[in-house]
Amino acid sequence: MFDKPNLNLETAAVTAERLLSNLEQVVLGKRQELRLALMTLMCKGHLLIEDVPGVGKTTLAKSIAKSVGCTFRRIQFTPDLLPTDITGASIFNQSTNEFEFRPGPIVSQIVLADEINRASPKTQAALLESMEERQLTVDGITYPMPKPFMVMATQNPIEYEGTFPLPETELDRFMLRLHLGYPSFDDEIAVLESQRYFHPIDDLAQVVTHAELMQVQDAVQEVQVEYSIREYIVRIVESTRRHPNLYLGASPRGSLTLFRLAQARALLEGREFAIPDDVKAVAEPALAHRLILSSSARIQGSTAAGAVAEILEEVAVPGAIPG
Repeated sequence: MFDKPNLNLETAAVTAERLLSNLEQVVLGKRQELRLALMTLMCKGHLLIEDVPGVGKTTLAKSIAKSVGCTFRRIQFTPDLLPTDITGASIFNQSTNEFEFRPGPIVSQIVLADEINRASPKTQAALLESMEERQLTVDGITYPMPKPFMVMATQNPIEYEGTFPLPETELDRFMLRLHLGYPSFDDEIAVLESQRYFHPIDDLAQVVTHAELMQVQDAVQEVQVEYSIREYIVRIVESTRRHPNLYLGASPRGSLTLFRLAQARALLEGREFAIPDDVKAVAEPALAHRLILSSSARIQGSTAAGAVAEILEEVAVPGAIPG
């Protein structure tokens, strides 16, 4: 599988493939989308799933948690949700005469933030520190987040009434935005059969331990990314800042995201080095949600994904022979 023997990377690749196969038992016909979700987990990132109801967003989050034996909490975001409903609060204990911290649902390994755009901006902001710094500060005391830690947020792209669009600072903290989409005709028939008597997630087994998952996350960082690929990544991100249809391009966090996801994809492909195809494969889901279209581009019906596609066509690929 690897050109040179590297037991650490090879073991990590086998572990990742085992996890992917386990997820496919529940989420049918979505191998590419599952690979992207798995790469996000491998990179210690957070995932935003934007899709219509009923396509398996919650099931995917639960399946990942069960497959790696992680603690799982679901937060239903509503307009009346308060920041302390997420982070927790210090409660006075009369028996000890002291305040005790009661952690909220965010203090879990896999957290599903369901319909995140239904909560107020103040409540949405309660996630920022934990997502970026892997810690939580309540009443001046900082608590570390558990390991591994991943936030999977969902939002409905169709129904906007009563919602609060995620600010750019929060969107930028999601490593990748994913669209599951409707299943194919044959896959939907398979879904009906698989849930004839019970939901397959009920029998889903843990196939990876916490230690194995963290070994995979460490192995991703060992994948080689030579200078020409790093330069290619920066050229792509830099081009988003100059594209005529974009009011705001990607930040350096976008470059770091492309870099890390390219490493994860190379590992899944059985390579210990990244290639331009790894970068191109993850560019749209990694960058599009970070970009803001100009007013004229929105009027013309342009999209951020379209801008990324144009940039990938324009930026020279390392090692390619000029046409």
